[in-house]
Amino acid sequence: MRSPAFWSSRRPSLAGTLLGPLGAITERMTAHRLRRPGWTAPVPVICCGNAGVGGAGKTTLVLDLAARMQARGVAVHCLTRGYGGRAGRTVLRVDVGRHDAALVGDEALLLAGQAPCWVSADRAAGAQAAIAAGAQILLMDDGLQNPGLIQDWPLLVIDGAAGFGNGRLLPAGPLREPVGTAAARAGAAVMIGADETGDGARLPSGLMVLHAELVMDEAALALRGRKLLAFAGIGRPEKFFHALDRIGLGLAGTHAFSDHHRFRARELDALRRDAARLDATLVTTPKDAVRLPTAFRREVVVAGVSLLWQDPAARDGLIDRMIRTKGVDVDDFDLG
Repeated sequence: MRSPAFWSSRRPSLAGTLLGPLGAITERMTAHRLRRPGWTAPVPVICCGNAGVGGAGKTTLVLDLAARMQARGVAVHCLTRGYGGRAGRTVLRVDVGRHDAALVGDEALLLAGQAPCWVSADRAAGAQAAIAAGAQILLMDDGLQNPGLIQDWPLLVIDGAAGFGNGRLLPAGPLREPVGTAAARAGAAVMIGADETGDGARLPSGLMVLHAELVMDEAALALRGRKLLAFAGIGRPEKFFHALDRIGLGLAGTHAFSDHHRFRARELDALRRDAARLDATLVTTPKDAVRLPTAFRREVVVAGVSLLWQDPAARDGLIDRMIRTKGVDVDDFDLG
């Protein structure tokens, strides 16, 4: 499902006004859920989450942090609910050679390509399995409002272009909880992209805010000079299209699908026909690619992104602080 347009509008809307009372119910329900007791892991737990729904860049941040911690010799394991998969409440270690997005979800497959990844709706059970398998630090993709596993470092991830939308709570807006409530729990915030909405001013003055930009990978840069037909089923497909446009790629057309969209054969046939008609190359995101049939994936160029940090020293300092949580020293890790 695509988010309604009034969620992102800064102007008052009739729909937002009428749904406002339901937003108050959402706030109370979230607050009640967060009061539930959770399990405290013996290793540091970092959560990359956001105050609302939609693609803020959480998985991209998890992948970046996992790679940097691994470079320090730390055994990082990732935890995810496996949204869009049918694994359910089981605890499953993702095997990219055996599992597909229909079972474990698309983010899980991306994360498992970087570090061991566990899918479980029960975050505590997933954490316990990861620790038993040797995890020295846990990285949660989403789950800022999930109390089942105590988070040592909740990181509030913010899409600079979208900010906090209209500032209202579900279903009147995109927020799961008030911005101030989420920011008060956060150990730091990460703003991905320029703060186009000015919502950074809504964060507490004492909260550490790191800034990063999305940078297209070499596969995208190699497409210069070719006509492209871009398609994406992510939280904000237009973010992918704009990223391609910013580096000077010629977009002959775009197709936006809902987040975690399961592509049907007729949709893929339509994409193939449009690309042939436009004499264009199909291009999509890594998250979409893992949901495509293998044969169709061979016809598509996958263009990923990475993070370019504004202040690498501040980033590295935060990573070292997170690793050392609970009295564990970096020197205790096996660097061999």
